[in-house]
Amino acid sequence: MAIVSRSTTFHGYRRDNGRVGVRNHVIVLPVDDISNAAAEAVANNIKGTLALPHPYGRLQFGEDLELHFRTLIGTGCNPNVAAVIVIGIEDGWTKRVVDGIAATGKPVAGFSIELHGDHDTIMRASRQAKEFVHYATALRRVECPISDLWVSTKCGESDTTSGCGANPTVGNAFDKLYDLDTTLVFGETSELTGGEHIVAARCANDAVRERFMFMFNRYQDMIDRWKTSDLSESQPTKGNIAGGLTTIEEKAMGNIQKIGKKCRIDGVIDKAEIPTHKGLWFMDSSSAAAEMVTLCAASGYAVHFFPTGQGNVIGNPILPVIKICANPRTVRTMSEHIDVDTSGLLQREIDLDQAGDKLLECMLATANGRWTSAEALGHREFVLTRLFESA
Repeated sequence: MAIVSRSTTFHGYRRDNGRVGVRNHVIVLPVDDISNAAAEAVANNIKGTLALPHPYGRLQFGEDLELHFRTLIGTGCNPNVAAVIVIGIEDGWTKRVVDGIAATGKPVAGFSIELHGDHDTIMRASRQAKEFVHYATALRRVECPISDLWVSTKCGESDTTSGCGANPTVGNAFDKLYDLDTTLVFGETSELTGGEHIVAARCANDAVRERFMFMFNRYQDMIDRWKTSDLSESQPTKGNIAGGLTTIEEKAMGNIQKIGKKCRIDGVIDKAEIPTHKGLWFMDSSSAAAEMVTLCAASGYAVHFFPTGQGNVIGNPILPVIKICANPRTVRTMSEHIDVDTSGLLQREIDLDQAGDKLLECMLATANGRWTSAEALGHREFVLTRLFESA
């Protein structure tokens, strides 16, 4: 019997804009780095809230500033978030983030520090945060079709077992979810190097293929501008090399396994953009674990698949990260981080279809409220992607 089918449901939080979340966070979101202290003070005052401190936000410009706002607004709009307190140093930027989140219909309130100071700001924001916690904790999960679930993927600390085991497990699960009209995404532009022609061939039509190649070539142009002839010391990483991967092309071949055999790429988005229809999307993105997962959260994804070989401990404040591993040594030495053990694949104890079903079972449990290992261990990495130096 199939683990997932068109009749499969899960219990999630349906938001006013129709999106469905699997978590119910009240977040305190600083607009800029100098608002972190106030945001963390509010979260300390009001139990049930979660601050998302970060080191950026002052004197950014152009595309970098647009990406900054897109990421913050997208984070607040994520369906795993029930309500948002926004704190910034000045009114204009704070209001921009508040207005962007308010478009979803969810409760959001903004507080600016200038002309008020920390004490007054923290007091006012704490009072509102308490009301938001009351609101969020009164919400109840409802039954939702599997097609309402948005699932992202990114791998990390890859080794030979990644391309042979963990990544194909994700691909098998993606194939099954794709047939059910879910919304999926993959990315890691640098880690497609040498295999970009394979991805291009999987694009649904010429327009999607052209957009994908634009994104990939834009990355290559950036490498060329900095006169970097190769990705040595970065791609593959020393951990990848220790795990048996010798070239970026080998890493790319393993990375591509995550999109399965049947999925086609139905659309292409830039960093932290939100998909406009169902299917599999490619997002231009960093291969840095925390950056990519943060971008997936900002794009609206509710559950994340993270295959790893050598072992990676990444989590996210609002997006539950499911770790998959096929390396028996890593499963043994880092067991507290692994949600789905697929080491039986390489030991010929299970087949790929069984491995994919194990992941889907974990996904459904996670969607219904079970915490992932990263959540239980308190991993809340929230890392914004930067394009330029500050002005």
